[in-house]
Amino acid sequence: MNVLNLTSKETSPPFELQVRALEERGIDCTTIAVPGTVTADSGRSVFDYLRFHPTVLRESFGSYDLVHANYGLTAPFALSQPRLPTVLSLWGTDLDGELGWVSKRCANYCDATIVMSERMKRELGQDCHVIPHGVDFDLFEPIPRSDAIDRLGWDPDAKHVLFPYKAEREVKNYPRAERIVDAVRDDVPNRIRLQTAREVPHSEMPAYMNAADCLLLTSDREGSPNVVKEAVACNLPVVTVDVGDVRERLEGVTPSEVCRTDRELRLALASILDGGGRSNGRKQAEAISTDRMAARIHDVYRDVVDRSA
Repeated sequence: MNVLNLTSKETSPPFELQVRALEERGIDCTTIAVPGTVTADSGRSVFDYLRFHPTVLRESFGSYDLVHANYGLTAPFALSQPRLPTVLSLWGTDLDGELGWVSKRCANYCDATIVMSERMKRELGQDCHVIPHGVDFDLFEPIPRSDAIDRLGWDPDAKHVLFPYKAEREVKNYPRAERIVDAVRDDVPNRIRLQTAREVPHSEMPAYMNAADCLLLTSDREGSPNVVKEAVACNLPVVTVDVGDVRERLEGVTPSEVCRTDRELRLALASILDGGGRSNGRKQAEAISTDRMAARIHDVYRDVVDRSA
């Protein structure tokens, strides 16, 4: 099977992992990314997307079985080509963000749509497949905390709370995380450091996950945040607001907590930092393996191709 992938960000680790896992199943994947650059302050321009269209149209006449639009804003271009069936994957902000209407409208015309969580399925309001991004268990695995602390040069006597994004990403709500950690300083005798993951290569994130005492997620919205699944794979306890599929991903994972209010976040974080243990997350993580993800996407591809034959 030959698949033409369209994506807004070819270097996205979850997307790269998806492509690699599908290729290991014998699927040939060709990727076209939207031109232009994205920064913390700006996204791609309308002109970038206009330049994307002729490239997609020209490539679609190659020997492909289907086109897979990864992220909602690539869907109009997948649908504009005249000959290939279309699969659409929605990642989260492309559904509940300000341009979510584009994703919803395009999903009506795609041959199959994949979302990351049951919550996204309810938001989409139509038939679709729930297939969250998988996690590379060979990369994200438990290692001794002392080794990770030494590698990063963190204070070995402090408690480290990991905010796994850049502080500038507004949707991730760093000010709320900072507020919670400041409040918890009165509840825990140890020094507490709030660590951010600014410009951290994905290959280095396992060290952060293993050096930290807890992952704190305060995002305003998420689809299926991979950082939570990566933390689970490293046995890192998680304290998070109730967004995306985190409640499903953390079912049975202890210690970890899904919270609604600042008070709940504070109590949960203080309890985990005071307890000082790791979670049982890796034992609960079979559902987020890359093999399972790739197998389910492959099933979607087969169904779409069979129906279009």
